[in-house]
Amino acid sequence: MSITASRRTTSVIAALAAVPLFVALAGCATASSEAGSGGGSEDETVKIGVVGKGDAQWAPFVEAAADEGITVELVDFGSYEQPNPALTEGEIDLNQFQHIVYLAEYNTASGSDLEPIGSTAIYPLGLYSQKYDDVDSIPEGETIAVPDDASNQARALLVLQSAGLIELKSGGTIFSDLSDVDTDKSKVEVTALEAALIPTSLPDVAAAIINNDFVEDAGLTFDDAIAQDDPEDPNALPYVNIFAARAEDADNETYLKLVEIFQTNEDVQAGLLESSGDTAVPLQTPVDDLVASLKKVQEDTEANK
Repeated sequence: MSITASRRTTSVIAALAAVPLFVALAGCATASSEAGSGGGSEDETVKIGVVGKGDAQWAPFVEAAADEGITVELVDFGSYEQPNPALTEGEIDLNQFQHIVYLAEYNTASGSDLEPIGSTAIYPLGLYSQKYDDVDSIPEGETIAVPDDASNQARALLVLQSAGLIELKSGGTIFSDLSDVDTDKSKVEVTALEAALIPTSLPDVAAAIINNDFVEDAGLTFDDAIAQDDPEDPNALPYVNIFAARAEDADNETYLKLVEIFQTNEDVQAGLLESSGDTAVPLQTPVDDLVASLKKVQEDTEANK
């Protein structure tokens, strides 16, 4: 979660800004020690934590960075819980796997000060089933699985509410959890599982919200979703995916150059769309808007403790 793809314009992002949207680690990269805050030089190595380095955007990104004198080393992680602590501890220089809500929750819980330094894309979150072809076919009382991490769980519940499968007592917010489900007014029951385990659990439930990174692990394609949220909803800014850095590196010229390469290189953008099954909506959201959104979500997270 570049110059915005044809499906998205900078003016839309400006409008969104007004709204309150994975594995062993190596040592620190030379970019951090050589460049520092605001620094930058050629022939640097930057370690970037990702979830799924085999995704089609990463090979052209590494190549394009090398053309600019920057060596990118991708550090692949197996779960969402790992890249932020690795970044905080200086084991990697950047990461790119999360949206703003996830980062806000990490910062709030850990006392860290990681910051967004650029957007990548926003991805619709989908509901999948191996038993039913559409939402209306799901019988009353069946069980649907959602991710157990707070940020994705709230978004998943909003998808289920939009699909008419559940009703949330609060009407639904980015802080909704299972306790917010009005069971008397909901058609289905909801259970929470670790995001990476949901694909293998899909045969055991009526349907499941599956994060994009794990859709293919379930033997599915993105077109198989029987419901999903709308990435153009004005409330979507907190779910924009980002490059994150430590606060002291937010102005690092090398890191910002890498963001620019990701956002503007045609092969990278084509790979991004390919790896998302054409579901990604590439964005070039102003960094100030990303930072403001992070601050707002962190404040709301603290208030909701």
